[in-house]
Amino acid sequence: MTADRSVVLDIVCLVLAVYTIVLLIRVIVSWAILFGFRPPYSGPLRMVIDLLEDVTEPVLRPLRALIPPIRAGGVGLDLSIIIAFVILAVLRQAFC
Repeated sequence: MTADRSVVLDIVCLVLAVYTIVLLIRVIVSWAILFGFRPPYSGPLRMVIDLLEDVTEPVLRPLRALIPPIRAGGVGLDLSIIIAFVILAVLRQAFC
């Protein structure tokens, strides 16, 4: 029984770590777009960007509904990503 629980916890820890990395990559891509990078309309890079959005948006959308972006001048500061990182850190601390 202990070995099964250990395997399940290892998988949960791996999923949380991978999701944290995916979320960090999404942040970096969004910053690159903010600073002038123009993503292509098609091709492999566009598929990767779409995949990042498809994987992270189901978590970020409900958080945005709870805490809408804060207006800072002409830019909206999206706190949902920060909240997601905090939740992931708490989950990793609890399970890993």
